[in-house]
This record gives sequence, C-alpha cells and structure tokens, in this order.
Amino acid sequence: MTTGGPIGLDAFGEAVYRAMLLHPDLDTAGLATHLDSTEPEVGAALDRLADLALTRPATCGTRWRAVNPERGLAALLAHQEAEELRRQREAERSRAAMAGLIAEYASLHTPGGQRGIEMLTSLDLVRDRLVQLASDATAEVLSFAPGGPQPAPVMAASRVLDQETLERGVRMRTVYQDSVRNDPATVQYARWLHGLGGTVRTSPTLPLRMIVVDNATALVPIDPEDPRKGAVLLQSPGVVAALRALFDQVWEQARPLGATPRRDPRGLTGQERELLRLLAEGLTDERAAQRLGVSLRTVRRMMADLMVRMDARSRFQAGIQCAALGWLETAEDAPA
Repeated sequence: MTTGGPIGLDAFGEAVYRAMLLHPDLDTAGLATHLDSTEPEVGAALDRLADLALTRPATCGTRWRAVNPERGLAALLAHQEAEELRRQREAERSRAAMAGLIAEYASLHTPGGQRGIEMLTSLDLVRDRLVQLASDATAEVLSFAPGGPQPAPVMAASRVLDQETLERGVRMRTVYQDSVRNDPATVQYARWLHGLGGTVRTSPTLPLRMIVVDNATALVPIDPEDPRKGAVLLQSPGVVAALRALFDQVWEQARPLGATPRRDPRGLTGQERELLRLLAEGLTDERAAQRLGVSLRTVRRMMADLMVRMDARSRFQAGIQCAALGWLETAEDAPA
C-alpha cells in the first residue's frame, strides 16, 4: 500500500474515510457508487481503515461506521509515534552493536593480517583505496558522510570520481547529516549528485563514516572519533552484511534532501529530538554539537528555543518538562 498521506493512508483510503464521515448512511455498494469505484476496491480500503482503527463494522449488514476522527486519528498518531520510537531504538541498538563489532575486528589485527581485514594507517592510503573501490564498483556504492557540511577540497576531489562512477551505471546512495541543509556548498554538491542519478538523504546523526561497495567491501575508520588515524577495509561477508543492514536502517529513517522538514506529533524535528536525547545521555553541549555536525552556538540556540517552547527557565527544569511532556519516551514507554 502506498502511504502518501500524513496519517498513513493512500489517496483512495482517505477518500473512502471522508465519504463515510460525510455520508454515514452509505453501505459498501453505496460507497463504491459514490466514489465511482468497485465494491472490492472499497472493501480493501475498509480493511485498511479497520487496521488503522478508523472504521468498525456496523451491527448488521454490509454497513461500516467511521470512527470519530478526533478519537481515531489521535489513536493512529499515537500508534505511529510508538512505531517511530521503536524503529529509532532498534537503530540505536544496531549502531552500538556495530561500533563494538568494528572495534573488536580492529583489535584482532596482527602484523601478519587477518583474513578479510586490511588496515590503512594513513589518509593517503585511505584515499588511494577509495579511488580503487570506486573505480572497481559495478553495482552500488553506499556511504555515510557525517561531520556536517563537507569541506570544499573534499567535494572538489570527489567530483570527477563520483561522475565517472555514476556514468558507468553504478547506483550511489549517500546519507549526510541534517546540518548540511544550511550549507549552500554541500547542498549544491548533493543536488549535483542527484542530477547525475545519485540519491541523497539526511539524518540528524550518523553512527560513523562508512562506505559499502557492491555488498562485498566496507571501509570504516579505525577510530570513529578521529578519521586521521586511518581506516579498516573489511571483506568478511558477515560483517559487510551487518554494515549494509545498518545502512538500510538509517536510510529508511532519513529523508530526501529536498523534502520539507518533518515534525513528530509533539512538534519536534528529528534534529531537535536527537539533541534532547544526546543531552539526556549526559553529553556536553560541545559533544552534542559534534554528533549533530553543527556549531556549539547552534546547539545552544536550539536548546534555548526548546526551553521557550517548554516554558522552562533552566536546563534542570527543561529536563523535568521533557519527562512530563513525554519528549524522551522510549518505544517501550510510548502509549499503545
């Protein structure tokens, strides 16, 4: 089912629901006639509406009743919010597991080498291997590009290689951080990629810098906190598959670069929600800014705005308000 509408309905399902609200006397056949459709199509839409708790069968016959939209949509939004929080928590667990797995593989490296592992201990070696991987790619290149706005020299150096890769028919999917939306140079580069056939999305935070090529090779930093230490090239099928799953999970939750910023049912953007989560975990403003790929000034401006919206006069009071408003609920605590 295509869920094009903001409440999780496709266009026809929404039309059926509206018709039921406006014409409660219509049965399935009547709805089909009213909407110039067929009874099987209306029946399928009614089943979807029932799954969303927006309709219920009448006591007899072929009639269905539309649930009061105030109650039905509130329950639906609560369900969608709980599902979003569940997916976010699953992503966080996967990211933590992957960070541990990468660290374990790096620590197992010996001078003789480990099968499926290659240590690239300088930035020059990393750049050379990136050129080789891009040149050898035949199907797909997936990448996380954390750190906020990308340095101009890095984008300039990547332009020719990216163009050659895309012109060979290789698919490219890239996830930047939401903060790049405020950097004209990075946005221009991302749109250039899109114009050549690449696909770009953004996410509030990213677990690490990563490239996965043809589902066979992955390149990740030796130390995610300091890319200057080099990178680990991984070719173990299990590890690469896990990293690909991590990419798919983040990609699903990320949003296209040109999409309008979305707010959750509590009015928070993904970046605001992530900031609150990072601060609740005990990160300093400086560390939260690094994770979000923004400046310290931006973090403090965002937090000041959130405090105004919470009517909080201090960070301590803001923490209490977050809990009272349910802004930091986990999937397990969210209302069903």
